[in-house]
Amino acid sequence: MLFKTINITHILISMLSQSEREEIAHLIKREVVPAMGCTEPVAVSLAVAKATELLGRVPSRIEARLSGNIIKNAMGVGIPGTGMIGLPIAIALGALIGKSEYELEVLRDVCPEAVERGRKYISEGRIDISLAADAPSNLHIDITAIDGDDSARAVISCEHTHYVRLERNGEVMLNETVSTESHDAGNDRELNMATVYEYAMESPIEELRFILQARDLNMAAAQTALAGDYGHSLGATIRQYGLKYYGDTPVEHMISYTSAACDARMGGAPIAVMSNSGSGNQGITATMPVVSFAQDVEATEEQTIRALTLSHLTSIYIKQSLGRLSALCGCVVASTGASAALVYLMGGGFAQVCAAVKNMVANLTGMICDGAKPSCALKISSGVSTAMMSAMLAMNGKCVTSAEGIISDDVDRTIHNLTSIGRDAMNETDKLVLQIMTTK
Repeated sequence: MLFKTINITHILISMLSQSEREEIAHLIKREVVPAMGCTEPVAVSLAVAKATELLGRVPSRIEARLSGNIIKNAMGVGIPGTGMIGLPIAIALGALIGKSEYELEVLRDVCPEAVERGRKYISEGRIDISLAADAPSNLHIDITAIDGDDSARAVISCEHTHYVRLERNGEVMLNETVSTESHDAGNDRELNMATVYEYAMESPIEELRFILQARDLNMAAAQTALAGDYGHSLGATIRQYGLKYYGDTPVEHMISYTSAACDARMGGAPIAVMSNSGSGNQGITATMPVVSFAQDVEATEEQTIRALTLSHLTSIYIKQSLGRLSALCGCVVASTGASAALVYLMGGGFAQVCAAVKNMVANLTGMICDGAKPSCALKISSGVSTAMMSAMLAMNGKCVTSAEGIISDDVDRTIHNLTSIGRDAMNETDKLVLQIMTTK
């Protein structure tokens, strides 16, 4: 055993009230949820399923108007249980077997017979997909299901399961004004790093135990990929060659488990993963390095729970100001949360956590998102290795200073520097990425 658990003690005077803890718990439980398949095509399937239910029968034609980020994140990713990639099969299955009550597990009932029906539906030219250039949000899905003289419409916007308009034959059942700021920020208690840390460290452990479901689901996904052949098999490749080039080390374990779970998800394995802020890959990245390292250092269950809570809530905090979808790769967000958790498991306190966050921002800022796809496992692996490096630097008393780049003395200002770049400055990058992807 290379590591032994460090005795971790934190003496803080709790400033969060019970009601404040309940607000944050509600936020985590809403943002950390199971999802089957990449959340963008799955959200499209969900909207199709809802429109089909409103129509009352399988539509003869489906029109999908989608924001650029939805198209970008759905073009190259495997759809669970189908052996196929992309939006057409996701749309067809949403109409044929989707159940809106399942939310992000809308395709839970997929089977070979349904896939064949879906292939036929696609071949008959029943699906029309177009870019909604005027979409009010980066995450916007507008589905119209048509059969004869009847039609139904379901619009999801800002969040992957948030309906803003429902109608049938012109009769409006729901009509909500889209406010990107309120939904992309979660419309919740505004977090900061001190609050995130205090909640994770000081909340009664029984209030946090639910986070272990993230460990269980995402580890199962990793094991599925290690035993099979999904995506680019990065996790299995690292496991195979790791002893020679990495050694039997915590870093090798973290990278192989994390990338394997991504291999399974992006490769279309029929399994659910625990997502974070609407992204399965972010949920994997916030979970698997922490779980793997906790096992290697022989952390207690309580330490594992607090570390996972710190990782996931840090990611949620960063996403509050970044928004659901952006040109910035989500691995930057989630691996920053993982780095904070690694510091905790190494025995560090709040000062070291802040240092690790700053070190992460100094390194990974600017990594582009060019859609959900099997090669996301490579980016996630970069995030994991950087998380470990940043944590070790922090534990050695080293932190990137405010004289360097976009780093500020204040950790929260540093985070907002990161998110303003990803949310605002990279808009033109996002447009060019989509142009390249759709015209190559």
